[in-house]
Amino acid sequence: MPGELPVIQHSASQPCTYLWACALCDENETCQKDKEGHSRWLVNKRMSVIRNKVLVMSNKGGVGKSTVTTNLAVSLALLGKEVGVVDMDIHGPNIPKMVGGEGQKLKISANGGIIPFQAYNIKVASMAFLLQNSDDPIVWRDAYKYEFINQLIGGVEWQELDYLLVDLPPGTGNESVTTMDLIGDVTGCIIVTTPQEVALLDSRKSVNFVKDSELPIIGIVENMSGLSCPHCHKEINVFKKGGGEATAHDMGVPFLGRIPLDPEIGIHCDSGEPFAMFCSDTETAQAFHDIANKVDDFVRKRALGQVMAAPKNKPGFSPIKQ
Repeated sequence: MPGELPVIQHSASQPCTYLWACALCDENETCQKDKEGHSRWLVNKRMSVIRNKVLVMSNKGGVGKSTVTTNLAVSLALLGKEVGVVDMDIHGPNIPKMVGGEGQKLKISANGGIIPFQAYNIKVASMAFLLQNSDDPIVWRDAYKYEFINQLIGGVEWQELDYLLVDLPPGTGNESVTTMDLIGDVTGCIIVTTPQEVALLDSRKSVNFVKDSELPIIGIVENMSGLSCPHCHKEINVFKKGGGEATAHDMGVPFLGRIPLDPEIGIHCDSGEPFAMFCSDTETAQAFHDIANKVDDFVRKRALGQVMAAPKNKPGFSPIKQ
């Protein structure tokens, strides 16, 4: 049963192997042990029982990345998979609202780990669960972000999962680099874009970022791709159509599919009811299910050694500054 935070005592002569992130330890300020080493050890221990770690990213905000992550997680759960979601968007954590967790708080287990919020057969950890007021901004320097990312990955008791989806913030900054570094064995990356050119320009940066990080690319998702008029049922290409697929072909990466611009998706997200579950038999929900099946197929091929990391770009170029 969840309880109060216990007092943790360490022996100075032994390396710390406590299943508790350093920031939650009462001796954090005075501890002389290798905190970096303990954080790495804890992350590795948590990640060792998770079969697949998938990063969902976009270089541009507003393309519906968190919406795709949430509905992809639900679709994988409908396939019978054990799924967790890390909302790594520290400054704009939205996933809890999409799964009905707004206003909820995370608890601490008897073992000292953080218990993730659970809903719709998925586990979720997010900054949103830690805010006293949802309107409070997070104004942190990178050192604080690093510690918090450690907490979300290593401090949470994920237990055995088939998939851990990591919803990264927009861009290719510190949070993305730190997450890749800490997780280590990333199964693959999904890049979300919309069809218009300004989004496609940024999605190409994400593809190159993943390539130069030498990680596998599962594929590109084209979100908000065409709107079916509710009156005449004629398709309206609000943000154009086909740009994501063309970009995938041009850059030599897989295309996972198109998700229509469906007003019902937003309505269900706002009400905390994942669209892919509550409207599972619709054509739009089927688009999410099809992408989930392609992700699962990618994982099976990777297990057979049929998937390689994306080829790097020109020699000598690296987007990651040491």
